[in-house]
Amino acid sequence: MRQEECFGRTPGNIIATRPLKDGVISNYTATEKMLKIFIHKIGIHSFFAPRIMICIPSQVTEVEKKAVIDAATQAGARKVYLIEEPIAAAIGAGIDISKPHGNMIVDIGGGTTDIAVISLGGSVVSTSIKVAGDKFDEAIMTYIKRKYNVVIGERTAEDLKVNIGCVYPKIQDIEMDIRGRDLSTGLPKTLTIYSNEMMEAFAEPSMAIVEAVHSILEKTPPELIADINSKGIYMTGGGSLVDGLDKLIQEHTGINVMIAEDAVSCVAIGTGKALDNLDLLEKGNNYGNRKK
Repeated sequence: MRQEECFGRTPGNIIATRPLKDGVISNYTATEKMLKIFIHKIGIHSFFAPRIMICIPSQVTEVEKKAVIDAATQAGARKVYLIEEPIAAAIGAGIDISKPHGNMIVDIGGGTTDIAVISLGGSVVSTSIKVAGDKFDEAIMTYIKRKYNVVIGERTAEDLKVNIGCVYPKIQDIEMDIRGRDLSTGLPKTLTIYSNEMMEAFAEPSMAIVEAVHSILEKTPPELIADINSKGIYMTGGGSLVDGLDKLIQEHTGINVMIAEDAVSCVAIGTGKALDNLDLLEKGNNYGNRKK
């Protein structure tokens, strides 16, 4: 059973928790145990301690970096490397980041949206905002509660986001039936929600992402802006699949926006490739090795 299927459905003796939240560690002990399980699953024993590369948001603090390194070290890592998520996403999307050309990446994950302009293997300008998939879910729950006085859970909000969620007008309005608890009676209630309502619910988080993209473009050197205008903006991460988000960014920036193939797995794929090519990353200084 997937972790997200457990939230709100566990008995009193089981607690479903998220060791990571908003891109950083929220529960150190659970994170360490989770990493130990991952290492055990791939069949690596303590005698052959592995090298581990972990993605981090582009604007994490030194304290947050140290927490990640310490957790991986305690879990049994021989060496720990950190790589910024936009760098990993670009590699996973098949972009050659070693060239002296500007590439803009917008990686929308669960806890953070990381935006960066990459050239010569490193981030020229970057930012990370805590507005991403989880904030879209929260926006749905808040909207349903405010408009219908009905409370729904995270899983229901996620289903709405995936099935009818949009941030750009659809040609044809689509609907979905959901169930929640009516706050006035305390009893279950069935609602029919439409995609145009989702667009209304998503207005605030979607515009926060657009404004962050605009902010990075304003800070980008003119030569790299020319490259981005020619190549376009690449979107990765599960949040990039929210219907119409690419069109919304394109409308506000005037730059072509493309969603990477297998957008959900780009960061994971890029992290694996980066670990296989550490020499190249050392030149760009895009990782931190904190355990010798």
